[in-house]
Amino acid sequence: MSATHPILRLESVSKHFGGLRVVEDLNLAVRRGVRTALIGPNGAGKTTVFNLITGVFPVDAGRILLDGVDITATSSHLRIGHGIARSFQNIRLMPHLSTLENVMVGQHCRNRGVRGVLQPVNLVPRNRWREAARAALVDAGLIEYERSTVGNLPYGVQKRIELVRALMAQPRLLLLDEPAAGLNPAETEALQAQLEKICIGGLTVLVVEHDMHFVGALCEDVIVLDFGRKIAEGSPEDIRRNPLVQEIYLGAPVAQPMERHSACSA
Repeated sequence: MSATHPILRLESVSKHFGGLRVVEDLNLAVRRGVRTALIGPNGAGKTTVFNLITGVFPVDAGRILLDGVDITATSSHLRIGHGIARSFQNIRLMPHLSTLENVMVGQHCRNRGVRGVLQPVNLVPRNRWREAARAALVDAGLIEYERSTVGNLPYGVQKRIELVRALMAQPRLLLLDEPAAGLNPAETEALQAQLEKICIGGLTVLVVEHDMHFVGALCEDVIVLDFGRKIAEGSPEDIRRNPLVQEIYLGAPVAQPMERHSACSA
């Protein structure tokens, strides 16, 4: 596919839970090789969009395309094989395993068979999968924690380990759900540097994040949701100047009352 062709498209996607319309007729495109933020107030539908992209929830209407291939009906575990990986708002590492073992778990979609199941629990001590996991930790500056039990490590370090684990699936599209949440400024800066480094190779990243400083420093495109609808998109600077976005985040007067009414009517 061309570098200018979106790697991900959502076309008229909707998701309802009973009478609650969480995502409504959503159209969005994520450019290949670009760091894109998906922002909006609490309840805007951001994490639900992630769950629709990864197949956790089925869509009620519309379709999802990855590299032009319709994956709407593809099961969640097969989407990993298509090149989608994600992190979660709440850390989902295995706290009783070591850092290295947690990172190796991320290889499961590429490492099949009985040996693949046994490797993360140290029953096959030397293999190329283990060396690849160690190399990823070295590259992320986390090799000092290789043998540490993850549950004993600082929260910010765990966040970065979860990112390394997601990368072990060798994704084309990486979804990050509030990666900077709960981090102090130094940890946030380290995470940003880690993400910038991994994106040099052309990885596409879609980030849900409330930290607007982090978004402005990391991302090139921003998509804004409100009540499950896209209300704005553009560069971080464009979004900062958008009066409708200012109203949502700051309570400032809005220049387009009819557009706001339309966005809220769902």
